[in-house]
Amino acid sequence: MAHLLLVDDDRNILTTVASLLENEGHKVQSYTDPELALRAIGRSRPDMALLDVQMPRVDGFEVLRRIRETSNLPVMFLSGEVSDVDEAMGLRMGADDFVHKPFSPRVLVERVRACLRRKPEAAPLSAGDGATITRGALYMDRDCHLVTWNDQPVQMTVTEFNVLWIIAQRPNFVFSRAKVLDIAYGEDIYVTDRSIDSQIKRIRLKLRKVDPDFDAIETLYGLGYRFVMPPEMAQAA
Repeated sequence: MAHLLLVDDDRNILTTVASLLENEGHKVQSYTDPELALRAIGRSRPDMALLDVQMPRVDGFEVLRRIRETSNLPVMFLSGEVSDVDEAMGLRMGADDFVHKPFSPRVLVERVRACLRRKPEAAPLSAGDGATITRGALYMDRDCHLVTWNDQPVQMTVTEFNVLWIIAQRPNFVFSRAKVLDIAYGEDIYVTDRSIDSQIKRIRLKLRKVDPDFDAIETLYGLGYRFVMPPEMAQAA
C-alpha cells in the first residue's frame, strides 16, 4: 500500500481516481486546492503525487516546481489538453509521467505502480541560485517565479516563464525556434519548433494586458524571435 496525494479542481475526477486507487489498496489524500496540497506534502510525506495540469490560480507545473525545490517525490500529471511543449517542459522539470484524460483505469493503475517502483530514496534538493534579470521595464525572479512589467505583476505558466527568460537573457540577439527549444528542453526531448509560436503569442498577450503598447518581443520571419532593447540599455543589462 502506498500513500498517494491527488490534486484536481474537478471533484468528479477526484472522486473517480481516488476510488480507483483506494480499491488497489492505496491510501489517497484528495485536494481541489493546490496550496492546501503543498502544505499537506510537507506534513504527511506521501509516496507519490498525482497532479492535474490546468488548474486555476496555481497550475500543476507551479506545484511541481515548488515540490522539486525540496523533494524528489514521484509526480505524475493527469493532463487534459496540453501542448507538446508543455508536456516536454513538465518532464524536464522533473515529472515522472503524463497520463492523458480520458485515461484507461487499468493503465493508470499500472503506471502508478511503475512510478512507485522507480521511487528514489528521499533526499533534499539544493535551493536555486537566486537569479534575477532586469531588462528595461521587465523584471524576472527565477526562484520566486515572478514577472513584472513596469512594476505590474504578470502571471505566467512555467513554460511561458522559461521561454521569456531565455530570450530576455540576451537583448537584441535573434533566437531561432529550435535554439529556444534546445536550451529549454535539451536534445533528448522532441517537440516541434513551431510549438514555440503559441508560447510567444501567450506571453505577448499577457504583457499587453498590463501595457497595451508592449512590443519588446520581435518576430523575424524565417529567423526566430528577439527581445528588443535600445543598444545603450542592452549593454548596461
